[in-house]
Amino acid sequence: MINKFNDRIACIMALSVMLCATAPAQEKSVKMKDCPPAVQKTMQEQSKGATIRGISKEMEKGKTVYELELMVNGHSKDMLIDTAGNVIEVEEQMAINQLPAPVRTEIEKQAGKGKITKLESLSKGGSVVAYEAVIKTGAKSREVKVDTGGKLIPGK
Repeated sequence: MINKFNDRIACIMALSVMLCATAPAQEKSVKMKDCPPAVQKTMQEQSKGATIRGISKEMEKGKTVYELELMVNGHSKDMLIDTAGNVIEVEEQMAINQLPAPVRTEIEKQAGKGKITKLESLSKGGSVVAYEAVIKTGAKSREVKVDTGGKLIPGK
């Protein structure tokens, strides 16, 4: 009886170790002073005139990145910054009337009778590459991504 119990405990422990080893890295809240100097400099430049809502450190595609969450003129603006201080991605909240016509048409089509609860532009390399919308239908929410020409980008 004790051997079976010990075997079960050993099996549970081995499974726990395997799950922890394969789990994706979590983002960790950090302070600006704990970021590399190049990242601090970029964060200071990018946050001028804005309110910093949060800073976190995370792993993305095997590389350390820092996320700076801002509130700018009443809307959210989040950016990913690499360890060299380069802004690699920006998500910026926007209103439906700010969308290019083909993008707005596709997002409204995707929403149907649902409600669009959040809209963001997604920029890489200083240019908008896509738009993301969160659509709530009943109790369910889903994210829709559309390219700059208004074409739906399939989810993963």
